[in-house]
Amino acid sequence: MRFIADLHIHSHFSIATSKQLTPEMLDLWSKKKGITVTGTGDAVHPGWRKELKEKLRYAGNGLYTLKKAYRLPESNAWNTRHFFMLTAEISCIYKFDGRVRKVHNIIAASDFKSMDKIARRLERVGNIASDGRPILGLDSRDLLEIVLESGDNNFLIPAHIWTPWFSVLGSRSGFDSVEQCFRDLSSHIFALETGLSSDPPMNRGCSFLDRYALISSSDAHSPEKLGREATLFNTDISFGAMVAALKNRAGGELLGTIEFFPEEGKYHLDGHRKCGIRWQPQDTLEHNGLCPVCGKAVTVGVLSRVTELADRRLWGNCKNDNFYYLTSLKGLLSEITGTSAGSKKTAALYESCLSRFGSEFDILLTTPLTAIKGIDSRIAEGIRRLRAGTVTRVGGFDGEFGSIKLFT
Repeated sequence: MRFIADLHIHSHFSIATSKQLTPEMLDLWSKKKGITVTGTGDAVHPGWRKELKEKLRYAGNGLYTLKKAYRLPESNAWNTRHFFMLTAEISCIYKFDGRVRKVHNIIAASDFKSMDKIARRLERVGNIASDGRPILGLDSRDLLEIVLESGDNNFLIPAHIWTPWFSVLGSRSGFDSVEQCFRDLSSHIFALETGLSSDPPMNRGCSFLDRYALISSSDAHSPEKLGREATLFNTDISFGAMVAALKNRAGGELLGTIEFFPEEGKYHLDGHRKCGIRWQPQDTLEHNGLCPVCGKAVTVGVLSRVTELADRRLWGNCKNDNFYYLTSLKGLLSEITGTSAGSKKTAALYESCLSRFGSEFDILLTTPLTAIKGIDSRIAEGIRRLRAGTVTRVGGFDGEFGSIKLFT
């Protein structure tokens, strides 16, 4: 069965996240977006784990569903099944080989028993209740060992692997290879999350990543951000089948990813946000990495870091990676209404589109343009341009999101 999964998200227990990140709202917005399997996020946090245990029921396939008593009336109107996978993100900050390393990792388990074991082990390391994404002085390799020892089916995926400050390959605090980070347990890493600021062609410029499945996730901090990146599967809907697809990425069960245009990510280019410096990699080299305004080192972004580690002259060896560049439907509609994506006018048009054509991914990916044109020719033209990649791109840098415009 073909379906979409978004495995890296957060809950209302994480710092700087929406209070609407509840199981009920995650179920509703997953259905609106067209997501079949959503990660729970934050599943080692005791408060969130307690809430999940109360509101979810085991579906018998290593996944969970929201109990009927907690489903919102609007959610019941969607005649689709939705599942949760128990996941969490752990921020590992530690010293290794003479340098401070800051690496974010996604962990997953097929049942609460396994996740409870992981949580008990992590409690001995640090405070797992202060933030949904706990910050622990724990080596990533040792986190992986804890995850593997706590359940047969558990797995770990390095998160947003190129982000400068908090990732396995980041320019500021990462490593030059996955093996350097996970050492003797590296063989247990079979997938990598590429992050919002890179895409498959960029990643396949590095031959040392060929052995890994590349996944994408939203890292959502609010329900409406679900699915801004996601992963496409063609398997049975079960924990085991999804893991098998990731381990055998060339087997046809991992269909590909839904991607940001990488320029939209907030660490795509180099620069200094406070000084208004936004650079391509060659600009950074010409200035020896120093900001001409303040004289400090600029934040080296994802494009530069990939360029540094790439060993292929031509990027784009993506024969096993199908991917679709998308921007949000509300973003597209806001250009048409001339109001913000959060305005009542845009929200009304968004809900009208869902009622006519189905989920957001249905509209952006598969609904025939002729059907959309019969309702609104401007929306049809926007989606045509989006599917063709005919967009205006302004690259993000130093923590500031870039922008994608369809009608400029």
